[in-house]
Amino acid sequence: MSKSSQKVMIVGGNAGGATTATRLRRLDEEAEIVLLEKRNYISWANCGLPYFIGDVIESRKQLVVKSPEAIAERYDLDVRTNSEAIDIDPERKGILIEDREKGETYWESYDKLVLSPGAKAVMLPISGIDEVENLYALRDISDARSIKEVVQSSRVERALVIGGGFIGLEMTENIHEVGLKVSLVEMMDQVLPAMDPEMTSMLQNHLRNKGVDLHLEDRVTNFEQKDGMVKANLDSGSELESDLVVMATGVKPNVELAEKADLEIGESGGIRVDEFLETSKSDIYAIGDAIEVKNCTTGDHRHMPLAGPANRQARVVANNIAGSWEEYGCSSATFIMKVFSLTAARTGASEKVLKETGIDYEKSYTFSRSHVDYYPEADPMWIKLLFDPESGDIYGAQIVGDGGVDKRIDVLSAAIKSGLSVFQLRDLDLAYAPPYSSANDPVNVAGFVAENIVDGVVEVTHWHDVDSLDSESTLILDVRSDMERKEGQIEGSKHIPLNQLRDRLDEIPRDKKIVTHCNIGLRSYIASRILLQEGFEVENLSGGYGIYSAVRRDRGEDYPMMSCSIE
Repeated sequence: MSKSSQKVMIVGGNAGGATTATRLRRLDEEAEIVLLEKRNYISWANCGLPYFIGDVIESRKQLVVKSPEAIAERYDLDVRTNSEAIDIDPERKGILIEDREKGETYWESYDKLVLSPGAKAVMLPISGIDEVENLYALRDISDARSIKEVVQSSRVERALVIGGGFIGLEMTENIHEVGLKVSLVEMMDQVLPAMDPEMTSMLQNHLRNKGVDLHLEDRVTNFEQKDGMVKANLDSGSELESDLVVMATGVKPNVELAEKADLEIGESGGIRVDEFLETSKSDIYAIGDAIEVKNCTTGDHRHMPLAGPANRQARVVANNIAGSWEEYGCSSATFIMKVFSLTAARTGASEKVLKETGIDYEKSYTFSRSHVDYYPEADPMWIKLLFDPESGDIYGAQIVGDGGVDKRIDVLSAAIKSGLSVFQLRDLDLAYAPPYSSANDPVNVAGFVAENIVDGVVEVTHWHDVDSLDSESTLILDVRSDMERKEGQIEGSKHIPLNQLRDRLDEIPRDKKIVTHCNIGLRSYIASRILLQEGFEVENLSGGYGIYSAVRRDRGEDYPMMSCSIE
């Protein structure tokens, strides 16, 4: 990488822009680097904003990674805060800047331009929204400060959060934790649409158990503001009263500046970039929440507003401006989030995405503990694995659990990015000591189960197939204990505990397909192997009663929670 006297203009002073500037300076001492930010601060911790509102992060100063002055001095940068880029002339290589402090605009030339404008909150055009006094979207520190001031007000007791995605769930938790009664309204039939519905059923049950007033498949039709209180009328006919409304209905790429420069916009609404993160106009690059990137699993381009990819893109762009021509590749869209005491995570494609793109797949569910049972505080987790039914190539994974989720999702993300199959998950040498894992880590176990499916050692039925099974041709066989059976059961199933199965084979019809089930799928897998070798046609219910009952309970049916202590 050679030093140069080129002038690099960077629009956007948060993670992507600041990382580009500092990385480029480390590579090139001669370049003139100008960092523009329309706010009066740069490099703030967007992902920490809900936790500032919830008093987990006590000081607003903790959210600012570095002051503009500190970064400018250390990296010899021209940092211009309160300065917004409002137009681009790609032919002249000029950018029009508004200095908000002076109230002036001026053109500035560039040799290379990096766009990192981020995304902007989606504000739904709900009738009466302009009359709501305490309505906010959360995008920056000023928003967080305003919301926190309202939350801390003695007059505020109830909050309405609209939208059940990342920000909506984090805001629901943090507002609830500081003592407010929270209603959460989501227009889809599940929260966290980036995951599959059976996995979010666990989150939804958890939210209700925490006292959150959850409204799914519903939407606010209009607001009525009166005497400091706002009434939200829902499509279902429900009426919700609140003192604070948080609009968390998602984000969309901020492409206004890109459109003025006539840059190509992709199908997902983000700026289209090539493998080097260069836009359709030469010498203009774009990164972060404003762009769309290639999905590692599906191969198509999608908008993926995540902090990790944004920082990696910044590094690649800095390298390329310095002369390396490095390709960005793809993103596996890995994320993790806290929902009260649960953790939800995903990497790769979801089942919904695989269906949309027409990719053939199979799936498995496994229940594991974060470490060995005999060591205290072993936390439960469910892992859903999506894979090619022929080759075993891994397409995606989702985990919901109490602890240890972060370690496993990162291993699975690395596996997907490295092109591993379920067979190689089985062979991974992962760290083990009783306080941290088991001799067979949950990732290994997920590989074992998926391997059996690919190899045809076991055939599986899934939770969504159970209610459509024909009782004339199929028998559901419950091999759990008597105590578990009393706690809850699948309607119409026959009960033979696993340890009695070999002595009671004559009770099982040979003219029907047998679907075995237990709590999580392990004992019923053993049962299926016994029956298969005795000549029965057998399938095992993947995820067992645990997944099935979680979905049914989420739908309001009387299905007790699985007893996790027996397998």
